[in-house]
Amino acid sequence: MKIGTDSVLLGAWTSVDHKPFSVLDIGAGTGVLSLMIAQRSHAETIEAIEIDDDAFEQCAENFEDSPWNDRLYCFHASLLEYVEAVNDEFDLIICNPPFYSEDYKTENKSRDLARFNDAMPFKHLIFAAVNLLSENGIFSIVIPHKEEANLIDLASTVGLNPNRILRVKGHPDSEIKRSLLEFSFEDTDVKTAELVIETSRHQYTEDYINLTKDFYLKM
Repeated sequence: MKIGTDSVLLGAWTSVDHKPFSVLDIGAGTGVLSLMIAQRSHAETIEAIEIDDDAFEQCAENFEDSPWNDRLYCFHASLLEYVEAVNDEFDLIICNPPFYSEDYKTENKSRDLARFNDAMPFKHLIFAAVNLLSENGIFSIVIPHKEEANLIDLASTVGLNPNRILRVKGHPDSEIKRSLLEFSFEDTDVKTAELVIETSRHQYTEDYINLTKDFYLKM
C-alpha cells in the first residue's frame, strides 16, 4: 500500500520532546510511522504490530533495509493478542488506524482490513493505550475529524486527556478532514491548531512544507 499523507503528517507532528525510550506503532502497515520516529528520536526500542500478512512482510523488509534496523521490531499479531502477550510500557504509542466505517467492502481483503475501522475499533485502541502507556507517555493518533469528539469522550473514561490537537484541511476552502490528537494521563490546557495542506493542486502551503520537508526527497 502507498504511503498516505495521514501517516506523514502524524509521524512529523507527533511530539518526541519527552525523549521516548520505547515506542509502539499500532497497525504499522509499511512501517512508515516507526521509521519516521526512528529518524526523529533516539528511542532505543520501536515495536510495530501488523495483522495483515503482506503488510507485515513489507514492514519487516523496510525495517531491515533502514539505517535504524537495530532499533526496529515488527510483530505479526492483532492488537488484542499483543496487549495480552506483553507486560511492557511505552513512552510513545502512535497509530494511523483504519478509517472507513461505511457498510461496503471491496474484493481486496487486505485493503479492507487496512481501511475499515471494524478491524480495529476505537475502544480497542483506547484499551491498548491505557494498558501499555507509561505514566508520562503520549498516545498520538490521526482520525477523521467527525470522530474527534467521540474519541476524546471515550479516552476520558479511562483518564486519557487530549493535550494537542491539529485539525487538517486539504485546501483553504475545504472542510476539516482529519484530526491529529495527542493524549496523555496529564490534564492540561489543550493546544489546538489548524493546518492547510495545499493552496492548489501540488502547491503546498509553507506550514505543510515546514512540517514534512525532512521526510520527502523532493519538497
